[in-house]
Amino acid sequence: MANKVVVLTGGGGGIGRVIAGKLLREGASLAIVSLSETSVNTVVRDLGTLGNIAGFALDIANPNMVLSLKDKLLNLYGRVNVLINAAGIQGPIGELAENDTAEWIRTVNVNLIGTVICCKTFVPAFKAEKAGKIINFAGGGANAPRPYFSAYGASKAAVVRLTETLAEELGEYNIQVNAVSPGVIRTRMIEETLSAGYKKAGEEFIQLQKRMSSGFDDPENVAQLVSYLASESSNWLTGRNISAVWDPWKEWMNSVPTQLDRDLYTLRRIDGRNFVKTGK
Repeated sequence: MANKVVVLTGGGGGIGRVIAGKLLREGASLAIVSLSETSVNTVVRDLGTLGNIAGFALDIANPNMVLSLKDKLLNLYGRVNVLINAAGIQGPIGELAENDTAEWIRTVNVNLIGTVICCKTFVPAFKAEKAGKIINFAGGGANAPRPYFSAYGASKAAVVRLTETLAEELGEYNIQVNAVSPGVIRTRMIEETLSAGYKKAGEEFIQLQKRMSSGFDDPENVAQLVSYLASESSNWLTGRNISAVWDPWKEWMNSVPTQLDRDLYTLRRIDGRNFVKTGK
């Protein structure tokens, strides 16, 4: 990641902080973004000795704020090479009919619209370099139904389809777009689910209680995957949603597959009409 300029939204959160440390240790110049000025300042202070890091407190769902960020970074570094959209909130927990509508909409605005605005804003900078990496964050509900977490699940499923679509649009410019499913990491979202209890969170509450004794997934694993997707070693891969826990991406770091099924790690409706499986 030496000489790479990276924008990391959600850099003040638990996973974001681990990713930030990983990228700094690999030589990236890093701009972390969070809604909380306190979180931004804390991460910059704590990780400042690792490398070149700057913090920006702003709302990623505000187009003017994101545009101002891009202009500042281009003035500071002259380019941006990687955009990592890790900012996200869980939103309301419970049956849809009982959810607060404003909170449901806010979840979509942060998780989906914020990602859209950041992509739209930074893509021209990537086109100017004729290269770029966009790494979006998927999560629970993107790959399967997630009862009682409808806002989060719907927004993250949309992020995956956005990822696939942008990969098709931007391939000719040597811009790779992928998504990451991080697994079950112990973050603020876990605490929110546990606080909600079984009545609101359903079976997921039970599963998390079991995780409390068996352990959660390692955020360092997520950081390693993000670093790989941000590097030129992954230029062959685009338009996929990669699980940090289940998928064989560590094998790809040593040996690039000669052929990857075009439908693996994607969203598909297999019905014989809209999509027919015809091979690789």
